[in-house]
Amino acid sequence: MDRIEEIKKMIDEKVKNITSLEELNNLKTQFLGKKGVITELSGKIKEVSNELKKDFGMKVNTVKKLFNDKYEEERKRLEEEKINKKLEEEKIDVTLPSTKIPVGAPNILEKLIEEVEEVFMSMGYDVVDGPEIEEDKFNFELLNIPKGHPARDAQDTFYIEDERILLRSQTSPVQVRTMLKYKGEEPVRMICPGKTYRRDDDDATHSHQFMQIEGLLVDKNITLSDLKGTFDVLAKRLFGEDTKTRFRPSYYQFTEPSVETDISCFACHGKGCSICKNTGWITVSGAGMVHPNVLKNCGYDPEEWTGFAFGFGAERLAMLRYGINDLRTFYQTDLRELTNFDRRED
Repeated sequence: MDRIEEIKKMIDEKVKNITSLEELNNLKTQFLGKKGVITELSGKIKEVSNELKKDFGMKVNTVKKLFNDKYEEERKRLEEEKINKKLEEEKIDVTLPSTKIPVGAPNILEKLIEEVEEVFMSMGYDVVDGPEIEEDKFNFELLNIPKGHPARDAQDTFYIEDERILLRSQTSPVQVRTMLKYKGEEPVRMICPGKTYRRDDDDATHSHQFMQIEGLLVDKNITLSDLKGTFDVLAKRLFGEDTKTRFRPSYYQFTEPSVETDISCFACHGKGCSICKNTGWITVSGAGMVHPNVLKNCGYDPEEWTGFAFGFGAERLAMLRYGINDLRTFYQTDLRELTNFDRRED
């Protein structure tokens, strides 16, 4: 019984001198651990006579409760002090200027393509996709470019397997696939933006991979004037309402007649400058009426159906619109360039 009173005094004295959670936990081990003071005291209950055993056990439990109560009280005090100290040391001055974190932005080429898609969707066109690994018959033969035709050399194609499988050199195969899908029985109104591949040296104006946007409309009684009107809508949307357009005769294997499409220079408004090479006009795409042979190859009767097709490079349009003089800029990840694009867009 005297030992119990000594332990009570010891608890008060030692808890009073605790300054950290680590010291408090060590104290708990000292009193309630496997060889702790209170633990050893509990082990002596079996040595006490039966008359005193009940009273002794109650006193042992009392001292154990005393320690646990003081332990919890001290633990809460120390944890609260620790939190308050941490909050004081890590206090943030909310009046300080924030740190600017650089973030990415949509690629200007992607933004332009989406804008072109919106223009044509507003006129009832579908946006269609197709495979980039293509068959020769879709990339060339059904487009009126048979084997041995010099146009194949001009496109300098990436062949994969026996000159039968290739990386598409244009998005025109998607036009063919779309016409074949409708089996010569329904009108077609579609555009296809997508990657194309040609053997070329990469420099400021050339790339072995580039984005092409091609369009096709096949219906009855379609004429070249319908193509002109469609091109006018696109040119005014991209380069301003005062933009003028014109056609010049040209030649493509899959269109007849074929034309080059020009827009009036948006920089000098026809007066002549370095952008338009002092002509007042800028060539932006090739187009024409779908060749009768192409219509036949795709199941359309050229006596009943007519149509027009057009194609242009997305990079060229973006370079003209945003004053970019190096095509490789579109494929870099320089955040400074992206920020510059955003500013121009605004």
